[in-house]
Amino acid sequence: MSEGAAGRFVRILNAFVCLALTFVGARPSRADILVNAAGATFPYPIYARWFDQFHRLRPGDNINYQSVGSGAGIRQLLNGVVDFGASDRPMTDEQLLRSSVKILHFPSVLGAVVPVYNIPKVDAELNFTPAALAGIFLGAIRRWNDPEIASANPGVALPDADILPVHRSDGSGTTYIWTEFLLKTNAVWKSRVGAGASVSWPAGLGAKGNEGVAGIVKQTPWSCGYVELVYASHNRIRYGRVRNASGRFARADVRTIKAAAASVANQMPDDFRVSITNAPGRDAYPIASFTWLLTPAKVEDARKREAIRAFLRWMLQSGQRVAEPLGYAPLPAPVAAKALQAIEQIR
Repeated sequence: MSEGAAGRFVRILNAFVCLALTFVGARPSRADILVNAAGATFPYPIYARWFDQFHRLRPGDNINYQSVGSGAGIRQLLNGVVDFGASDRPMTDEQLLRSSVKILHFPSVLGAVVPVYNIPKVDAELNFTPAALAGIFLGAIRRWNDPEIASANPGVALPDADILPVHRSDGSGTTYIWTEFLLKTNAVWKSRVGAGASVSWPAGLGAKGNEGVAGIVKQTPWSCGYVELVYASHNRIRYGRVRNASGRFARADVRTIKAAAASVANQMPDDFRVSITNAPGRDAYPIASFTWLLTPAKVEDARKREAIRAFLRWMLQSGQRVAEPLGYAPLPAPVAAKALQAIEQIR
């Protein structure tokens, strides 16, 4: 080989080695993992924040969450479409029996469902009795100046205008929380409608998601709906106080949501399926709830299992600090501690 040819060979060989080293250096220590999840819109604002922050801490772990409603999230979980689901309503015994593997409930945060309304020229924060809320959504209370509403709001000039009730059209944990409260507090509602993620609505207009209900109420004069507190605050829609089990009109906020959870903080069942609507307590907001991540106890893919377990640990510890700034209430400490122990059930 000539000296010139040898020189060219060496240069080519060095370039090849450098290129190979570049590819080796660029290759991640482990391939990225994608965990798919779907479910409740109620906690979507905090879930979006959490999944982003968790990805920043563990860049190889990606959680793709679709905010499609609790009912759809449970269906996708049962059909094996997603790796975990999310719901504002605990799964029923019947739903759990339909699963080929054991499903675990992990409480994530606490939130509240609030009555929202759009009444032109009325800036007051209205008080709502359970009878008024049931009557509106039964179609029995049709005017804003109905005595049941007016008597709870002395001094407020309520208009003689038709009420447009706005409810969820999709299977919804938010609807379950709302209708469960009405079932517990109103005999007519209990006998005619009941509680569920989807119910047969006697009156009103349906919209998809908390986003849809908030959007219609914001745009439609004389309307009344129900949404998770964060959606009311974010969309700057007026929402009212609700009379609680102690007879007081409670405003939904972090303090009153925590008060609602106080009754179960130290007696949480092992499966975490619990209701706190119409909870006892002077300051308890009566339409409050835990929301849950629904995770199979057996995850075949070892790397997905590792990612899910790591996220749950982070959520139950550092992630709780994000709750209050976003309008949710963090889990009571005993509940978070108990949920941390339950992570060991995921195998």
